[in-house]
Amino acid sequence: MIAIDGPSASGKGTAASRVAAALGFHYLESGALYRLVALSGESGEAALCRVAAGLVPKFSSEKIILSGQDVTDAVRSEANGVRASEIAQLPALRAALLERQRAFRRPPGLVADGRDMGTVVFPDAVLKIFLTASVPVRAERRYKQLIDKGIHANLAALSRDLEGRDARDAARVVAPLRAAQDAVVLDSSGLSIDQVVRKVLNLFRERTGGRA
Repeated sequence: MIAIDGPSASGKGTAASRVAAALGFHYLESGALYRLVALSGESGEAALCRVAAGLVPKFSSEKIILSGQDVTDAVRSEANGVRASEIAQLPALRAALLERQRAFRRPPGLVADGRDMGTVVFPDAVLKIFLTASVPVRAERRYKQLIDKGIHANLAALSRDLEGRDARDAARVVAPLRAAQDAVVLDSSGLSIDQVVRKVLNLFRERTGGRA
């Protein structure tokens, strides 16, 4: 079990999926579960929890499939991401999704990324990574992603959005964004994604004595 936590646009999703592929492990993008709930358009804890209880998504080849439909682009939109960050503060919703997240853990192994994978969802993970990067670097990465998809973006606005999400995630009462006490903090500001993946695989090999 490998848990990779960190703020938005730190590169944790890409790193986690590539590490999972290299090891032949399953992959969980936990943040996508909150984004899927947000995509429903429901409001109120009870309604949101009902949506969470019925989620049966599939993560495949960097795509998110729900009820046979590819909802990747809608789930990853900036507006939906902001909404997901807001509803993720609701204790009842986090509780509703907890066991659903843990159900992804099965042989031969799992790599999960999120904001509380190492602190709450999988506290016994053999390796915990807290992947971070400066706000300017993260905003630039998100900006390039959006532009490459042909989506208009404003760098200054993206920076403000990231700072807002960071503040909300760190200040929430339940499962705030923070590094687990036994996590390895890795700043990816000056690293390529390949370098990040190699570092995580090397750490896993060191912890398990196996090959990665």
